[in-house]
Amino acid sequence: MAMTEAERSDLLSKHFEPWDGFSDEDKRDLLAHSMSVTYPKGTNLHAGEANCQGLFLIVKGSLRAYLLSESGKEVTLYRLGPGDMCVLSASCVLSTITFDVHVDTEEETQLLLIRATFFEALSERNKDVECWAYRMASERFSEVMWAMQQILFMSMDKRMAIFLWDEMSRTKSDTLKITHEQAARYVGSAREVVTRMLKYFSTEGIVEVSRGGIRILDKAKLFELTQ
Repeated sequence: MAMTEAERSDLLSKHFEPWDGFSDEDKRDLLAHSMSVTYPKGTNLHAGEANCQGLFLIVKGSLRAYLLSESGKEVTLYRLGPGDMCVLSASCVLSTITFDVHVDTEEETQLLLIRATFFEALSERNKDVECWAYRMASERFSEVMWAMQQILFMSMDKRMAIFLWDEMSRTKSDTLKITHEQAARYVGSAREVVTRMLKYFSTEGIVEVSRGGIRILDKAKLFELTQ
C-alpha cells in the first residue's frame, strides 16, 4: 500500500536523525525522492555495488545482512527490524566501504527507500547527513565485529545458545519457526553441525526439535550456556 507524504514525513522525523536540522526545502526535496516499496520474503535487495539502491528504512518486516563466499557459504552479519535504517545498502555512496555486503528480506517487508543518487548528492551538500551515515555504518561494523568474534572465538554450543536466546527475545515466543538450514546461516556454520548441536540441546532438555521448528523448554539452562 502506498504511503502518503505525511506518513513518510512522520517516519523520517522519527528515524532519520538529520531530519530535524533540515530546512523546509530540504525536507520537501527528500520526501520527493523517497518512496514506499514492498518486497516478498527471500528477495535479494543488495549485493555490493552491482545493485546499490540506496538507503532503506524498514517500516514492516525484517532484513538480514550477510557475507557470501565464493563457495556459497553465508555468514550473517546482523539483522534489522521496523524502525531500523540499512545504510550499508547505500555502500556505493560511502567510499570507505570496500567489501560486498548482501541484504535479503527475511519475510514480506515494507521499506521506505531513499535512492542512492539523491542520497549521495544530499550527503555531499549536507555534512550532518554524511557524518550520520558514517556513524551508522560504524555502529553496524560493531555488530559485524561481534559476529566475527562469535565465529572465531566462541564454542559452537555458546554460539547456538546466543542465537536461540536472541531469537526468542526478538520474536517474544518460546517456539521458533526456523529450519536447521536457516539457523546455520545465522550462526555461520554448516547445517549438519547445527543439527548435531540441537540434538545435544534436546538430550539435555533445553529444547524440543520438531519439523515445525524449535521450542525452548529450559530457559535457565539456555541462558547459562550464553554466559
